[in-house]
Amino acid sequence: MADDTSSSAFLTDLVSSGHLLPLGADGVYGHGSAFEAIVEGVQQAITERGADQRATSVRLPPVYPAADFARTGYPVSFPHLGGAVFTFRGSEQWCRSSSADAADEAEQDGWTASLGPSDLVLVPAACQPVYALQRGALPAGGRVLDVLAQCFRREPSSDPFRMQTFRQREYVYLGDAAGARTHLDTWRARGVELLREIGLAASPSAASDPFFGRAGRLLAANQRDAGAKTELVVPVPATGTEGKPTSWAVASCNHHGDHFGVSFGISSGGAPAHTACVGFGLERLTLALFGTHGMDPVRWPVSVRKALFL
Repeated sequence: MADDTSSSAFLTDLVSSGHLLPLGADGVYGHGSAFEAIVEGVQQAITERGADQRATSVRLPPVYPAADFARTGYPVSFPHLGGAVFTFRGSEQWCRSSSADAADEAEQDGWTASLGPSDLVLVPAACQPVYALQRGALPAGGRVLDVLAQCFRREPSSDPFRMQTFRQREYVYLGDAAGARTHLDTWRARGVELLREIGLAASPSAASDPFFGRAGRLLAANQRDAGAKTELVVPVPATGTEGKPTSWAVASCNHHGDHFGVSFGISSGGAPAHTACVGFGLERLTLALFGTHGMDPVRWPVSVRKALFL
């Protein structure tokens, strides 16, 4: 992880260049036009790599039903990262007694106290909402989904690489176990190739998810031992110390076994389906590009600009 000094300097450069627009909370930013142009270029490059997948396009909102969220197992494994939508539960009398333009702390606290949980949660990973859409028997050969979603994870940090809200682009496979492994092997190679083409020195690395608590450490060890998660990491010259860049995961390859097949009643060949996903963090990838090639995309290598359709 980058030290505070390099992280702060990198963030300062991003803000002064107009790429990130601080909104007053750690890890929550608006984006400038150049930043979004890079995101769009990354998306196009990913789409080009996945053209042969015959994937069904799925574009998701940032929220989905809490009941489906619970069925994924996420709130048990990662309770510290999730977020729920709370909405107003107060009375009309409270509204009449409160000034419409009041901004003092007491009245703001009063409004907060009037909130209650809704039936919606924030999407923590792009693939999470899609399993509820796939209930039932899959076609022979399985199915591939091309998924894009706005995600949220409660990890406030001043490091720009650790955003609380971000976009993920995923290719999700649902089918049999062999198909899931082939999907991961294919996309692991494609991901490394894509990242290197845009000037990022990517390499695969065995990884585990940040499971919660003492039992979570055992789950993480089991996941690593089973080879169920691989991250594609890239060194970013703008971060790190003593000339040694910090490496950041910008994509991940995950095999879920039949967990979601069982949880959501998805079958393949009469048995619970296996699922696998390969996800690209669009903001992280864009940050890695700025941290590698500089703050002005016009000055980036011609080969990189071409690969990003700039």
